[in-house]
Amino acid sequence: MRHRNFFAMIVMIVAMTACADNQAISDYNPVARPYLPVDISVQTDNGGSLQQLPVSANSAHYRAYVPAMPNERYKLRVTNNSRQRVGVVIAVDGRNIISGQQSWLRNNERMYILDPYSSAEYEGWRTGANQVNRFYFTEAGNSYAAAWGDTSALGVIAMAVYAERPRPEIYDSMPGKAEGAAADSAGMARQAAPGTGFGETTYSPSETVNFDPLPEPIEKAFLKYEWRETLCAKRILPDCRSGSEGTGDNRFWPNSSGYALPPPRR
Repeated sequence: MRHRNFFAMIVMIVAMTACADNQAISDYNPVARPYLPVDISVQTDNGGSLQQLPVSANSAHYRAYVPAMPNERYKLRVTNNSRQRVGVVIAVDGRNIISGQQSWLRNNERMYILDPYSSAEYEGWRTGANQVNRFYFTEAGNSYAAAWGDTSALGVIAMAVYAERPRPEIYDSMPGKAEGAAADSAGMARQAAPGTGFGETTYSPSETVNFDPLPEPIEKAFLKYEWRETLCAKRILPDCRSGSEGTGDNRFWPNSSGYALPPPRR
């Protein structure tokens, strides 16, 4: 009888452990993607937008997972669905994509400007007024951020949207191309993790415009890109259900030119 009781206790403990493990790896709860006043998507050179798996339905503080493929070139498409001109501070792996400096998504960082109901695509780190170096998914150790010794926000594409401070209308604004306009405003990670590399140089013209942002952003969006295998292990992708979630700290989940410098040699 005691043996039976002992066996029953073991079965109960195993069952409880299995339930606990199941709970640990089933933390992801799918939510509907909210409408974003300023939308952001990841477009690959192979065509189409990468799937977004939202973890937040808050349009003012949107978060989602995105599957990444090694060595795939990508660009960010941002669409302003609002009736006002906005400035967007974009950081990839925690680095401002215009200046290359560590970003905290603040309104005094360099930002791109979008006219009402307009869209723009940003395909790399801006290394000059007319060129960028392409974004591509790579191992963490090969990423642009890691080359600067900054692994605090690897694997995160972050965007903060700032409305423009109202200004008196003295004369009509000069016509110009808002898309792509760049404005000036007042420990190594695990090798298995993804990061964004500093790819080949490509032509990408821009112009500097005046923009006075309000102090607080009207929207923030965070896209956490992971290898497909990792998203399967985290039980986030709907077509795979196994494994467990990894851990790691991530603060997002002197340069005279004002543009991103090439990564330092190692």
